[in-house]
Amino acid sequence: MGASAPFLIVSTSSSLDARLRGLALLAALSVISLSRVLSSPLILESGQEKISLLELYTSEGCSSCPPAESWLSGLKQSPFLWKRVVPVSFHVDYWNSLGWPDRYSSPEYTTRQRAYRDLWQSQGIYTPEFVLNGREWHPDESSLSAGAMPVGRLHASIDDAHKITISFVPSGRASSEIKEPLIAEVALLGMGIQSNVARGENAGHTLQHDFVALSLVEAELAPAASGEYRGTLTLPPQNAPLADLGIALWVRSRNNPTPIQAVGGWLK
Repeated sequence: MGASAPFLIVSTSSSLDARLRGLALLAALSVISLSRVLSSPLILESGQEKISLLELYTSEGCSSCPPAESWLSGLKQSPFLWKRVVPVSFHVDYWNSLGWPDRYSSPEYTTRQRAYRDLWQSQGIYTPEFVLNGREWHPDESSLSAGAMPVGRLHASIDDAHKITISFVPSGRASSEIKEPLIAEVALLGMGIQSNVARGENAGHTLQHDFVALSLVEAELAPAASGEYRGTLTLPPQNAPLADLGIALWVRSRNNPTPIQAVGGWLK
């Protein structure tokens, strides 16, 4: 099982030399560091108005999840993408014991979903589940925008060493409602992923994934005298033959998973 890689060309010659060249090519292309993706610093910046963070909790072991993921993938063509909404697909791990281990799942993502359950004082967690700006949500593209709600300007600069420098200046109600310390979270997003599922509820199906959280890192933002919050973190290297990568970044209070402001974009 592997992610699709349309740029891989492997010789089908029967000669040993050709096969060895093909294996060498696969080995070289199967490890793609972000230094090859980020050829120059990338700037991500919001305006004052809130950009929505849309989270999908999903699993390759769940037969009702592919339609939800297909809807999320459709946002690649939406004029709202990155401007009004930043999508992230979190693969949870509680389906893994039921026939198919999801290679993109993480107990960290399950813990995140449970944090929302505790915040809402709800009874349980399930897939697929959409969460928009910290609230349970059902797909409706017309309601993706958070409206003209000023929350502050979020700025991130990503250099070719994978270091992200973050600045957030809150405004409006967010200025008085922030509970320190503030945390910045960054998810590296895999796009155009294919998985051939051999067991479980989706056995025999080829699943298509976009906006998949490949990693999630966080850093505390320190307050400055100007009212600005600043911090830095470094993206982990990602070993995957993916044609496209995206990034999602948002800020929140430490003990609350609800995002205050978000930004996102393509890593080129």
